[in-house]
Amino acid sequence: MPDLLIELFSEEIPARMQFRAREDMKKLVTDGLVTAGLTYASAGAFSTPRRLTLTIEGLTAESPTQREERKGPKADAPDAAIEGFLRATGLTRDQLEVREDKKGATLFATLTRPGRKAPEIIAEVLEATIRTFPWPKSMRWGAGSLRWVRPLHSILCILTDDHGTEIVPLTLDGIATTNTTEGHRFMAPGRFAVTSFDDYAAKLKRAFVVLDSAEREAQIWHDATTQAFAQGLEVVPDAGLLTEVAGLVEHPVVLMGAIGEAFLALPPEVLQTSMREHQKFFSVKNPKTGRIEKFVTVANRETADHGATILAGNQKVLTARLSDAKFFWENDLRTVKSDGLEGMAAGLAQVTFHNKLGKLGSQADRIARIEALAREIAPLVGAAPDLAAEAARIAKADLQSAMVGEFPELQGTMGGYYARAAGLPDAVANACKAHYQPLGPSDDVPTEPVSVAVALADKIDTLTSFWVIDEKPTGSKDPFALRRAALGVVRLVLGNGVRVGLYGAIYSSMVSQLITKRVAGKHELSLKLIRGVADLGFKEAAETLNSTMQAESRKVSSEIVESAIREALPKCEDLLAFLHDRLKVHLRDQGIRHDVIDACLAMPNNDDLTLLVKRAEALSGFVKTDDGTNLLQGFKRANNILTAEEKKDGVEYSYGADPKFAETPEEKTLFTALDKAEATIAPAMKAEDFPAAMGAMAALRAPIDAFFNTVQVNSDNAVIRRNRLNLLSRIRATCTQVADLTKVEG
Repeated sequence: MPDLLIELFSEEIPARMQFRAREDMKKLVTDGLVTAGLTYASAGAFSTPRRLTLTIEGLTAESPTQREERKGPKADAPDAAIEGFLRATGLTRDQLEVREDKKGATLFATLTRPGRKAPEIIAEVLEATIRTFPWPKSMRWGAGSLRWVRPLHSILCILTDDHGTEIVPLTLDGIATTNTTEGHRFMAPGRFAVTSFDDYAAKLKRAFVVLDSAEREAQIWHDATTQAFAQGLEVVPDAGLLTEVAGLVEHPVVLMGAIGEAFLALPPEVLQTSMREHQKFFSVKNPKTGRIEKFVTVANRETADHGATILAGNQKVLTARLSDAKFFWENDLRTVKSDGLEGMAAGLAQVTFHNKLGKLGSQADRIARIEALAREIAPLVGAAPDLAAEAARIAKADLQSAMVGEFPELQGTMGGYYARAAGLPDAVANACKAHYQPLGPSDDVPTEPVSVAVALADKIDTLTSFWVIDEKPTGSKDPFALRRAALGVVRLVLGNGVRVGLYGAIYSSMVSQLITKRVAGKHELSLKLIRGVADLGFKEAAETLNSTMQAESRKVSSEIVESAIREALPKCEDLLAFLHDRLKVHLRDQGIRHDVIDACLAMPNNDDLTLLVKRAEALSGFVKTDDGTNLLQGFKRANNILTAEEKKDGVEYSYGADPKFAETPEEKTLFTALDKAEATIAPAMKAEDFPAAMGAMAALRAPIDAFFNTVQVNSDNAVIRRNRLNLLSRIRATCTQVADLTKVEG
């Protein structure tokens, strides 16, 4: 069986596209070959800045003859139907076969497709792959119609077997396949022929090209860390940058340079971000001080002066970049010292958060809402309300800083530095950065109370704001990262064991926004007051709100209050359901079944996520035990019988089970067991001791099993039947104190 080698040689392919490109090339070619009838043993794809390479081992030399049988119309069908079948199959009438089946005499066609040689199939598949390659961006050049990410120079395509090497013939827009390739652009120019993949890889290495991107990454990291270690320093890990740099060079040469003394006082995140984003440099830090003192750059060639000229040029450009960063830093510090962080944030009143929010749409409006919500949440997470409010007011001030304007990824980080420069407490400074977290499922969750309060307020306000304007995620589209915000709320609550009723926070935030949208002028409403007026009549609520407002121009009518609350209620329920969906995803990743989560969601206080998870974890463990499995079966049997009989009788059997009507020992034992279980479950539930409640439920397994094995529920005696159905109702009521077991499968 021959081996296939393909190389598509072009101008430099952007590093960010290389991984996807080699995977696409492998899939398109191998899928095409298999569809055409060829099989193979293994395939591997590689990329460098100037080439995509695919090697396939153990390819069959030709496709097999294929026979296909097609069923046609009935033998006595109209001529038009038969003619259509003949056109579809390419056969004549005398080539069809008549067979009897359950519908009578039917026409059948047998199509035979002779096998084809591998080179013919490869050429066909390769042309289709090149012409339809899914580059994110592509270009045309010259007079041809071919599109590629960068101008395509040559196509290497050879088959190698025991008899030698064969070039697969193909010409695309004047580019004919060959058995030649090129080495390094500068260190080994010129073309050379290859005979197999092993020969190809070996000759490329001699021509200063490392074909495997993983090998380039390993070489870069080894050389960088070795040089840093020799000077008592450490390279700051950056997997994304390592992959990108490996996609920029074919022959990596690691060089280490020094950062100018004038820039060493800059925050390390500023140095690291500036060097990474602008220069693709790795940061090198002093482990004793934590300062970034040097950098690592990766050249694409060796030089006679061992990289001295390259380093000098890089340091010159870096000095210019860091001079800008130093100017931004010093200018921002002057602003903070003269105007404070609230002065820096003043410009946010002219920054739109979302234009559909109208009067609620500026960042300054949003900060005011976050401040009010953080103040309300603070006591629930152990934070001082005034401190949480102060942190909320300045947490987004750095969005107006020159540094964040240049490096948006430093938002929050720079806020922390500016807060410390302004002499604010550490808890406030830490909240500037931490309130954005967690940014993803693997990101750290803030634990400081002030940070937790502001982070929760920020994410809840984001969610309620977009729910107010009906900008919710749809399908796979989530342009405002609302799923991430919801997962952030879930992880903040669970990660810190926060006991907060999310519905109340959602409701007060949403009603406040909806009232504000309806009232002329700007104003702020107390979220606690908003929550409190929900229990009043609409007129009394309006009077209460008006009496607390400070500006004379504001007026809230009872109609406005009623309209806002009526609009808010379904939106709040929908948003809570959205949070529950994110919680389900989070818990499923931890091995808790969806039906177990649903059983707990059906219980009261399901907006207290900490309580909800505590219940779900206990139930998840319980249903995995033999007692849990068997009790669940008994419960479902009791519930099914009870539901059917209630429907048939048109009544609800929910009270009145009396042990004096018990006729059998098993029936009396079940009464006793239920009394004992209820006496344990009620206080356990009050204490939120779900394992104890589950244990009391487990003790019901044997009495319930014995009851169903010996007792006929539908007795001929109407009194006994009613008593036993009420007893089944007690089983249902007792078990569903812990969770809605009707939703548990199995």
